[in-house]
Amino acid sequence: MTILKEIKAWSKDLADWQQDAIARLYTNRTLTASDLDDLYALAKAEAGIPDPKGRVPEKLQDAVVTPQSDPARLVQLAGIKDLANVNALAEGVRLPIAPSGLTVIYGENGAGKSGYSRVFKQACRARDRREPILPNAKLEPKAAGTAQAVFETFINGNQVDLAWNYATEPPEPLSDISIFDTHCARAYIDNHGDFAYVPYGLDILEGLAGVCGKLKAKATEEKAANAPSDAAYSVLAREQTAVAKALNNIPAKTRPNDIETLATLSDAEQERLAILVKTLTEADPKQKAMILRQKASRFNGLKDRIAAAVTLLSDGKVDELRTLIDKSNIAKKAAELAATEFKQTPGQLPGTGGEEWKVLFEAARDFAKISHAEDEFPCLPEASACPLCQNPLGAEGSQRLVRFEAFVKQVAEKEAKAARDIATTAYKAIQQAGLELLIDDALSQDLKDIDPGLDAACSTMQTELKSRQKAVLQAAGDKLTWEEVSKIPDNPHPALAACIENLLAQAKALEATADEKAKASMIAEHLELDARRRLSSVKVAVLEALDKHDYCRKLQKCMEGMDTRGISRKSTELSRTMASQELADALNNELKRLKVHELRIVMKPESPGGRTQFKLALQLPGGGTPAAILSEGEQRAIAIASFLAEIKLSKGRGGIVFDDPVSSLDHRRRWEVAERLAEESLARQVIVFTHDIYFLCILEQKAQDAGASLAKNYIRRTHAGFGVHSEDLPFDVLGTKDRVGRLRRMLDDVRNAQKDGDDDKHRKLTAAAYGDLRLAWERCIEEVLFNEAVQRFGEGVMTQRLRQVVVTDDDYCEIYTGMTKSSKFEHDAAIRVGRLPVPDPDELSSDIEKLDAWRKAIIHRRNQVAATRP
Repeated sequence: MTILKEIKAWSKDLADWQQDAIARLYTNRTLTASDLDDLYALAKAEAGIPDPKGRVPEKLQDAVVTPQSDPARLVQLAGIKDLANVNALAEGVRLPIAPSGLTVIYGENGAGKSGYSRVFKQACRARDRREPILPNAKLEPKAAGTAQAVFETFINGNQVDLAWNYATEPPEPLSDISIFDTHCARAYIDNHGDFAYVPYGLDILEGLAGVCGKLKAKATEEKAANAPSDAAYSVLAREQTAVAKALNNIPAKTRPNDIETLATLSDAEQERLAILVKTLTEADPKQKAMILRQKASRFNGLKDRIAAAVTLLSDGKVDELRTLIDKSNIAKKAAELAATEFKQTPGQLPGTGGEEWKVLFEAARDFAKISHAEDEFPCLPEASACPLCQNPLGAEGSQRLVRFEAFVKQVAEKEAKAARDIATTAYKAIQQAGLELLIDDALSQDLKDIDPGLDAACSTMQTELKSRQKAVLQAAGDKLTWEEVSKIPDNPHPALAACIENLLAQAKALEATADEKAKASMIAEHLELDARRRLSSVKVAVLEALDKHDYCRKLQKCMEGMDTRGISRKSTELSRTMASQELADALNNELKRLKVHELRIVMKPESPGGRTQFKLALQLPGGGTPAAILSEGEQRAIAIASFLAEIKLSKGRGGIVFDDPVSSLDHRRRWEVAERLAEESLARQVIVFTHDIYFLCILEQKAQDAGASLAKNYIRRTHAGFGVHSEDLPFDVLGTKDRVGRLRRMLDDVRNAQKDGDDDKHRKLTAAAYGDLRLAWERCIEEVLFNEAVQRFGEGVMTQRLRQVVVTDDDYCEIYTGMTKSSKFEHDAAIRVGRLPVPDPDELSSDIEKLDAWRKAIIHRRNQVAATRP
């Protein structure tokens, strides 16, 4: 298992914010201030401190971690094709790659190399993938899709196309391909301040430990800034009360709800506190108690009078009177109806049945009791005298008395009278109701002393009761409607009852002070209630202190989660297994092969936190700190050596890809790197992206020296886009034979321009062809005549090659003639303005063939000379 795989598995038991930190360190290697702010917020959130921004931790995904190479599998790249939505690379292009040996992909700056490099890094899971693949900036965002490509590969000799999509997990076999670029180099070098070498992956643990240290310092600083203070309630905390006990239990047991409860006094408790204050400060409690009881008695009398008055004029009494009057009126109407019918009997005197008549008839009944004592009125004998007129009754008179009696005693009349009597009684009860509350000046003053509003309510009650009485009587006499009768005002009875209760409680409390034990109890009760009252005034400060205690507790928990001992133990464990002498030897071997002789790797014991571990560290022969001495080029050389050493120890057989490996390297070290890459290409596929034509020439020479195969590709920008592969390499990197071939193709263009009659194009192409012909003569002198004994970019003079070199007068003449003519047509301004005749295509063809004929003759002569010389 690789170090990264082990760290990935180990990190699953870490806090979420630490897993997020590992993911960031894997991606960026160094964290920004913004990263630290995010991680600090996540760490506090895990400790219970909400994040206002609601940040969510992310974890290192399996898809981004490079799997361990499979030693039994050989993955070779044969090309990359069907590219889409990759920067500004042309859509659908194909870039061929030699499955073995060394493939150099040359392109000038801005040709599209970085686009290919980013695809390789993402698909092959490079160590550094910070540079995203962006869509073509010239396209509308909605028109740009997801980057994708197809990798042509050979897996154990079998041709397989692997489709890659930026939005999904890369094909697993591509992880066997290792990527090196400028950013990866920084990932190696910048891990430690003194350039101590840390195997890839362990730097993440070092970074995590560093993050923990920085965040712990932030938490410590924040905790100090939020230290709670008890200054606002320290006096309360020194007393012997429940409040003091709660304050002294901050923060262990006391909670905000406890403080809220203690600091909130009910109305009854506030009244009790007021009573206690008055009681305990009274000079003559017995006398005061007597006064209070007398006052309570007077208030009680007023309360009873109000209750009695309200009862007499209650809504029930008024409704009852209204009902009785209504019933009386109904009964009266019924009696009047019966009387009307009686009065209409024929033969009767006017007024018979009326009230006067009824009085007369009742008088006759009473007189009959005397005059006709022996008979039962109205059944008098016919011969008897009438009690009214004293004339003989006769049969008709006797019957008339019976009829009159029946009328007077009929039911309607009785009911009317009864209803009238009941209504009259109810009316008189209200009319004669005693509504005087007897609020004299002394009583009024007592009320004002306790509660001016209560005095006003009682006085208003007196006035409103009388007004209501008058209105009820008027409504009973049909002078007002019942709806116009005023309502009973708010009854001060409850307030009076509470006032009386309070006065009696005060009196009782004052009387209790005579008992020392009871007084001590009241003093204690006063202390408790007063402490709670004072707590209410500092409640905000207490709750703030509780909040700060809770916040600091969470910060402390957060700080405890930033302990680095577990990280150090894992780093030590991996160091013992991965930072081995074998790795040190491999690194020293690579440094030696890259001619970085002044540097070597040694095992350096360290004891962080009391635990011994070993680290690979760069050491200079003369001492000194590498960070202060190593140049940027030397750092790059160390990075390449580290990369190659790890590749070797991984036992994998996959290819390696270099993107501009010699950036920052000096002239001499480029040769060392080129030689090392050429040698490596004998064991595995090596792919190099470069914009350095000088380095391309050096690679070509070193590949030839090492006997390695070399494939050269050229990418350029065309109308279709960037990164378009071309079979034609730049003229500058071609040998003489290839330059002659290129000149022959240029000749075809010259002939076509002449045939089309385009004189301007003919002149321009002819001048360009002679310019390249001049360069071909120069290359032929270097490559063929001098047998590459001296090379333009060479690292020295190869004297052994002079064994085949002979320079004759004829050679001089051929060179002079060819170079002079080529220079004449390239540089003379006359050809551009038309004053100098332009050679026709046949003449140009002849000049090209002269060069090729001379090249072949020199090669033939070299072989003959080599055979004759020792």
